[in-house]
Amino acid sequence: MQAGFHFWNFSVPGAPDTLAEVLGRTARTAEQGGFAQFTVMDHWFQMERVAPADEPMLEAFTTLGFLAAHTHSMRIGPLVTGVTYRHPGLLAKIVTTLDVLSEGRAMLGIGAAWYDREHRGLGVPFPPLAERFERLEETLQIALQMWSDDNGAYRGEHYVLEETLSSPAPIQRPHPPIMIGGQGEKKTLRLAAQYAQIVNLTTADPERVAHLLDVLRGHCDRAGTDYDAIEKTVVSAFSDPHDPGFLPHMEKLSALGITQVVLGAAPDDPVGRVARMADEVLPALADI
Repeated sequence: MQAGFHFWNFSVPGAPDTLAEVLGRTARTAEQGGFAQFTVMDHWFQMERVAPADEPMLEAFTTLGFLAAHTHSMRIGPLVTGVTYRHPGLLAKIVTTLDVLSEGRAMLGIGAAWYDREHRGLGVPFPPLAERFERLEETLQIALQMWSDDNGAYRGEHYVLEETLSSPAPIQRPHPPIMIGGQGEKKTLRLAAQYAQIVNLTTADPERVAHLLDVLRGHCDRAGTDYDAIEKTVVSAFSDPHDPGFLPHMEKLSALGITQVVLGAAPDDPVGRVARMADEVLPALADI
């Protein structure tokens, strides 16, 4: 099993003055230690469920561009962007730019968005959930068209593009992988089955994961897509990977088909915590 690292809290000691140094060192330490993926939040306000909203939060794709210059092999991307944050044509262009400048390491992690406070706070429209899912599907279609040889128009219910021109093309072929994150059984997993190359389940409970993967398989069967071709990942960013029960837990998930677990660390010493995980946890994960 592989590991990804999710940098979810920018309240590092001395922030904001120290953020550039700590982010760069954390990413380099993660890559050298064997982490396969490095992700950041895509929010404007810190999530109230984990910390006060006014704690530091960096814009995701600017941060990812910075990280691309500090790393060489890890996959990088947002975990995950919300469909409401950027116009889909602009989003596809941004991900393409990240893929080109990272020499083929970008991914598009995307979901339907949920944090209404930051939308209200910055004056960004926040449609009802059903409409956000409609916009999510159109956004996926637009991105795929922009990453194809079809430069023609796109006309959906919510978005109209006269030209889906995107030059240069991404480095990765046929396009940067699309990750869809969440647990929604009717819509989220259907979209993952139809459009995604990676699914990120926001739970690490084996029983729940088993159920969600069964649902995903059913959607793949109905859509005529290859369930086995979808990379299956879980988030365990708030768990302690040094706990004695962690590796047996990962063995259960691996048996279900999970190939990557996303870990995180408290902001007090992310460099040190990543180094310790690389030394003590990643070798054992690799044997699973």
